[in-house]
Amino acid sequence: MSQLSVIPARHGKAIALARGERIRIVNTHGSQVLDTWAFSRADASEHLSMEHTRSVNSRIYPRVGDRLVSNRRRPMLTLVEDTSPGGHDTVLCACNRAIYEELGVRGYHRNCEDNLHEALAELGLDVPWTPAPLNLFMNTPVVDDGRIDRRPPASRAGDHVVLTAEMDLVIVFSACPQDITPINGVGRAPTDAHYVIEPAVRADA
Repeated sequence: MSQLSVIPARHGKAIALARGERIRIVNTHGSQVLDTWAFSRADASEHLSMEHTRSVNSRIYPRVGDRLVSNRRRPMLTLVEDTSPGGHDTVLCACNRAIYEELGVRGYHRNCEDNLHEALAELGLDVPWTPAPLNLFMNTPVVDDGRIDRRPPASRAGDHVVLTAEMDLVIVFSACPQDITPINGVGRAPTDAHYVIEPAVRADA
């Protein structure tokens, strides 16, 4: 495997992918949630859409083989590998300043919404909205009465997912800064995650 690159704890990272390239995202320490977005490189108003993805696949949690689609219902990513127990959240919003204020934080707290826009700015992109993310490794089962339960990740150190780009796109990850609730593990300590870009798989391979 090629050298892994870091997604720093509490921060975001934007990465350009060409159609057919794959990205392997490693939950290095096992307990880190990664908010994930994608935008078409041809037109950033086309973005990864959780509501359309749920509609197309008719399920809340994506599985290996599922295509993750845009707000125009075009495939953007395909989930091709997943060594975790699955259950990646598609329902909850990215954390933002207001959420931390509700949790009692006074002063600035890093958050996934700001991480998205900071990461895009590093590539010279400005998107004036925040789509709902795919929350990789977030453990939020829907329980019997319809409530969404927020639990520590069930993933283990080194678990990974692999996504294939179905168009030229920019993918963005935020190593969620949540350190008040146990969404990033019982230790409530955000950690680094890692990724590597893999070449397109040849059809005759």
